Parts: sequence; structure tokens; C-alpha cells
Amino acid sequence: MCRAGAVIRECYDDLAMKSKVAEELRRETDEAVRAMTMEERMALALRLGDEAIETLAAARGITRDEARRVLEKEKRHGRRYSRCIEELDGDSPR
Repeated sequence: MCRAGAVIRECYDDLAMKSKVAEELRRETDEAVRAMTMEERMALALRLGDEAIETLAAARGITRDEARRVLEKEKRHGRRYSRCIEELDGDSPR
């Protein structure tokens, strides 16, 4: 096998292994979440949201409130135009 073929094969094997690891992790996570009560799931969701805000704030050097607004605005990106939401965001109307 030529060197390029060996490199491609090695990359494919690495990707297949990562895929297997990801698949197993996904399965374990799904099982763990299914075993939770509704209250535990809600607490997890809220904790993950808080962690996302903290991570964004730290990465960009902004406040938690600014990070929350950035995430809310990005969540609406691509949705239908709304003057009401645009005004809430502090953007100028179209």
C-alpha cells in the first residue's frame, strides 16, 4: 500500500474508533437521562444553561447578562423578522 493509502486508512480507523467511543458515550448519557426524574432533568437543563452562559462570558470577557443576551439573540437568528424582538435586542428597526 502506498504511503497516502496508509495515511487515509489510519485516519479512517481513528475516525471509526472515535465514532464508536462517541456512540457508547451517547448511549450511556441517554440511559442516565432516562433514569432521572422530571425534576432532575429540569435541574440538569438549567445547570447546563448556566454553564453555557458562564463559559461564553469567560471566553468573551463579558458579563453574565451580556452573555445571556448574546445566546438569546443567536437562538433567534434566522427566524422571521419581528420589530418587537428587534427593539428588545436594542437594534434599530429596519
